[in-house]
Amino acid sequence: MASQDSAARKAAAQPVPLYRAAPHNIEVEQALLGAVLVNNEAFYRVSDFLEPQHFYEGVHQKLFELAASLIRANKIASPVTLKTFLPTDLDIAGLTPTQYLARLAAEATTVINAEDYGRTIYDLAIRRNLIVIGEDMVNVAYDAPVDLAPRDQIEDAERRLYELAETGRYDGGFQRFAIALTTAVDMAARAYQRDGKLSGIATGLTDLDRMMGGLQHSDLVILAGRPGMGKTALATNIAYNVARAWRGEVRADGHMETLNGGVVGFFSLEMSAEQLATRIIAEQTEIPSYRIRRGEIDPSDFDQIAQVAREMETIPLYIDETGGLSIAQLAARARRLKRQRGLDLLVVDYIQLLQGSGRRSDNRVQEVTEITTGLKALAKELNVPIVALSQLSRQVESRDDKRPQLSDLRESGSIEQDADVVMFVFREEYYLKNREPRAGTEEHFKWIADMEAVHGKAEVIIGKQRHGPTGTVQLQFKAEVTRFANLADEARLPDQL
Repeated sequence: MASQDSAARKAAAQPVPLYRAAPHNIEVEQALLGAVLVNNEAFYRVSDFLEPQHFYEGVHQKLFELAASLIRANKIASPVTLKTFLPTDLDIAGLTPTQYLARLAAEATTVINAEDYGRTIYDLAIRRNLIVIGEDMVNVAYDAPVDLAPRDQIEDAERRLYELAETGRYDGGFQRFAIALTTAVDMAARAYQRDGKLSGIATGLTDLDRMMGGLQHSDLVILAGRPGMGKTALATNIAYNVARAWRGEVRADGHMETLNGGVVGFFSLEMSAEQLATRIIAEQTEIPSYRIRRGEIDPSDFDQIAQVAREMETIPLYIDETGGLSIAQLAARARRLKRQRGLDLLVVDYIQLLQGSGRRSDNRVQEVTEITTGLKALAKELNVPIVALSQLSRQVESRDDKRPQLSDLRESGSIEQDADVVMFVFREEYYLKNREPRAGTEEHFKWIADMEAVHGKAEVIIGKQRHGPTGTVQLQFKAEVTRFANLADEARLPDQL
């Protein structure tokens, strides 16, 4: 017991460090600066990723900035030229500017090692940034303003960390054409291995894939239509098809690489996850959802439902049913999903239920502009296609031809401007059914013929596509189970006997 007390006293007597220096390496900074001053070629080995602020020592930041300015102006950066830009009375660790520059040149590393030294300086700067973010989190959590919710702080920290992760890289710059060629051939090989031999992600709807080449990475795809047309049904069909086709393999670095299909994130701002799941079960089993909800099913139906439910448990489809999300909150959750589970396709149902920044805006057009710009930026940032659903204005209803146009996009021209692809869902049957003439009249017989012609058919009108043609794709639509499918081409059907 006495020995324990003695050990405790000794531990208490040990000085507790009150201050820890941030990660840095002055010698590496000096060696790199010296290399640049001795041979300006060393600067080009690090100029793609290294900036003055990455140096820990303030004087080194100034010296690197001066050297960079001279070299980019096609002048020589050397101890002789640099000293003219420094105050003569400047004291650098007890040395004059001339003495310190001479010392840097004497301790220079070789040009060959310059890039490695630059990466060391860069990595240490990233670690210091991590410390700053962590300290800010602690300080804000201790002294949070009244109007700052913890959720907002978490999302801000996630945003800063993600930005740091994305900028904390020193790859890039020019590459040999042979490398780009290899990348292009690899992409073609992967496309060959995918369903439908597509460069993008297959939607599972053959004619739509043929016209679009699949859903392309970093594209913002707007799927618009009036209520009752089946926007959500088409989105869930595509999401399920992509997730069901997913196939991946673990790379050497431990990350999972998608070979086919994709991991899907679905933001359901209107329907609950349970409603969405019921819809998908109805689509896949072809048992109407109203029968499932009422329990009007027999044992064979239940076996089908159980089989589809077991399959749904295994597919990488993730649903967020939170209503009233802001674009910043949606982006933070999408980043988190990609980091934790992977992400290949994002679906947002729908734009008009999203909010802009936390400030309430009276100008809804500006708010929708912020949302669509944010979605496009997020698609590029995560390098995944985003399918965002949108309502159409009522002016469609006032026309004889109800087929939607780009001008019908509701609330903001930015939807059309920011989107890479704009698709409209249109079902003539929906409108025709509501215009039934009096039975027994000539108009009624014509109406029956028209109804038979459009029954079970839907159109996906591609009104805009940056990378391909516009036009109309015919699909089959089973209204009772809200399922879109490929429409059988009568020209390809076998001859009737």
